[in-house]
Amino acid sequence: MDEVVLEVGRKAKQASFVLAKLSTLEKNAFLNCLADVLWERKEEVIEENKKDVQDAEAKGMKRSLVDRLALSEKRIADMAEGLREVAALPDPVGEVIEGTKRPNGLIISKVRVPLGVCAIIYEARPNVTIDSIGLCIKAGNAVILRGSSSALRSNRALVKIARDALKTRGLPEDAVSLLQSGKHEEVNALLKMREYVDVVIPRGGAELINTVVQNASVPVIETGVGNCHVYVDCSADLEQAVRIVVNAKTQRPSVCNACETLLVHEGIAESFLPLAAQALWEKGVELRGCPQTRAILGEKVQEATEEDWLTEYLDLILAVRVVKGVEEAIAHINRYGTKHSEAIVTSDYAAAKKFVEEVDAASVYVNASTRFTDGGQFGMGAEIGISTQKLHARGPMGLRELTTYKFVVLGSGQIRE
Repeated sequence: MDEVVLEVGRKAKQASFVLAKLSTLEKNAFLNCLADVLWERKEEVIEENKKDVQDAEAKGMKRSLVDRLALSEKRIADMAEGLREVAALPDPVGEVIEGTKRPNGLIISKVRVPLGVCAIIYEARPNVTIDSIGLCIKAGNAVILRGSSSALRSNRALVKIARDALKTRGLPEDAVSLLQSGKHEEVNALLKMREYVDVVIPRGGAELINTVVQNASVPVIETGVGNCHVYVDCSADLEQAVRIVVNAKTQRPSVCNACETLLVHEGIAESFLPLAAQALWEKGVELRGCPQTRAILGEKVQEATEEDWLTEYLDLILAVRVVKGVEEAIAHINRYGTKHSEAIVTSDYAAAKKFVEEVDAASVYVNASTRFTDGGQFGMGAEIGISTQKLHARGPMGLRELTTYKFVVLGSGQIRE
């Protein structure tokens, strides 16, 4: 196993013991310090990020992925504000989840505690670096980061700032580490370090997530590929539906909660689709449709294939299908969706209730854009990812999802007969 990675793991584990004992005031002071230093040194970060962006463009990276990679003063300000928001949130560590007193006098409490060491493996999104640091430290965890090579300069700059802030606050610098060789061997080593790493969280596309799940012996929390849908029911307010669809697809198409497929009730398809298509075309969206969609909108719409229903485009492309009603929409979503975020636009209570109850997804919306599936939008401050699995954590993962619990049992000399 890679000795460099092992040493990072050992140091992170030792740092985690220190973090687990920190008071809320100490953790919040670090987060606010990091926010201040990040803003003060923004030019340093932007300069390194420009080099990453230039390399990515030279290598032909898709525009939507370059957008994920790029940092600006506005995005750095948002990252700093996210840290301050996390600092302002209640500290989950030490929370008594539940408690009981047994007939024999034992007092049993279920108490929230840190996970320990979290490893985050992610693609070209430098904001994840700061979000992960803020949330992990507030929850009392050390963090080992492994970003993509396309963001290496940006991540190095951000981690250097974080380690400097830790040192300023008298905390162990190894509470935050970055693996940066770029070699696959270091990822393989990280996935096997059960002695030092308590959980691995992959953030990225299906290939990255599947690779981590298939090769890890460390427990994994899957964060989701987002093949998300908006279903427009026959009772929908058409103007509202157009706004929701356009927002869900175009507000930021490169992220996992963007809409990838539009489903439309056949009863309103002829009136709704031209309105929606015009609004989407004005935003530069390419449409790929079923035969009914193409019959209404014409040859400008490409024919959708089976692959289109399965694809997370992360781009200005939208698949469109006309369905017979809410049952067919639900069946389509449960077959092709990735259990991330799904929306219905309707004024029919029964249709909304059926959709909410029967769609299998971490977040289900009625009359709202899927773009709200986000830790910040859900009041969690930043997020560590959006889980599409069903054990331990589901949906946007904030502070509580970065903790586990222990049972604390208080006695007065009891023994078991």
